[in-house]
Amino acid sequence: MDGLLIVMLTRPLETTGLAAAFTFEGHRLCYTEFGTGDRVVVLAHGLMFTRRMHAPLARRLAADGFRVITLDLLGHGDSDRPRESWHYSIPAFGDQVVALLDHLDVGRAVVGGTSLGANVALEVAVKAPERLRGIVVEMPVLDNAIVAGLLAFTPLLFAARFVPFGVQAVAKVAGLVPRGSQWVDVVTDTLDQQPASMAALLHGVFFGRIAPPRSVRGRIEVPALVIGHQRDPIHPFGDADTLAGDLPNAEFVQARSPVELRFDPQRLTAAILDFVRRAYRS
Repeated sequence: MDGLLIVMLTRPLETTGLAAAFTFEGHRLCYTEFGTGDRVVVLAHGLMFTRRMHAPLARRLAADGFRVITLDLLGHGDSDRPRESWHYSIPAFGDQVVALLDHLDVGRAVVGGTSLGANVALEVAVKAPERLRGIVVEMPVLDNAIVAGLLAFTPLLFAARFVPFGVQAVAKVAGLVPRGSQWVDVVTDTLDQQPASMAALLHGVFFGRIAPPRSVRGRIEVPALVIGHQRDPIHPFGDADTLAGDLPNAEFVQARSPVELRFDPQRLTAAILDFVRRAYRS
C-alpha cells in the first residue's frame, strides 16, 4: 500500500514480544509481535487504551503457535498523535489494520478487539473481508451505547479543550508511577494523554461513524465470535446480543463481568483460542 515505510524498532523487547513500527499516510503506527508462523491474529485495544492491554491474551495465543500482533491505533500509546480531529475515525482505524497486514505481508488474519477495537474489527470485515479468517468482537459499541458513551467521554473532551493543564497534570503524575505490573502499566498508559490530541481523538471518534449500520452488518459473512456482558452501560448486553443476531456466521459468549477477560481470563481465553483454531482449520 502506498505510504508504507518500515521504521526502526521502537523498543528492543516488550514482555516477550518484539516491538516495531511502520508509517502509514505520514504517521508512525507502533505494534508488538508475539510468536511466529503463518497463523496470524491482530488485536486492537479500547478507546484511549494501548496495545499493552492485550499482551496477556497475545502471549497465550502465541504459546499455542499463533503469530499475534497488538497494534497501537493512531492517537494511542506509542503511535503518533496528530492534533486534528479529521485524522480519527473508526473507519480510518480499520484502514490502519489493513495497512498493518500489508506491511507484514499477511494475506489473511483473525482480527479481534475490545470496545473501540471491536468496532474496528467490524469495519475491517466490511472494508476487506477477503483479508479475514474471522473476527473476535468483545464489548461492541452499537446503538444502545451511544448516549452512555457520550455522557462518559464528553467530560474528558471538555477537560482536554478547556482545562488542558488538568490533563497534563494527570499525565505527569502517571509518569511517576513505577512500571512493571501489567495492569498498573495499562492504567498509566491510558492516563498519559496529550490534551490537544486527546480532544481531537474523542471528537473524531464520536462525531464519525461508530459502527456499520445494521443493514451492512447483515452482509458480514466472515466467522465471528461475539463476547458480551451485562452491568455496563457503555457496552450494553443488548448491543452484543443484537450484533450476534445480525451477523450470519456469529457465535455468542456471555462474559460474567466486564473484566473477566482481564482478571479471570481462563474461560474466555479458551473460547477465543478455540474459535481462532477453528478459523484456521476451515
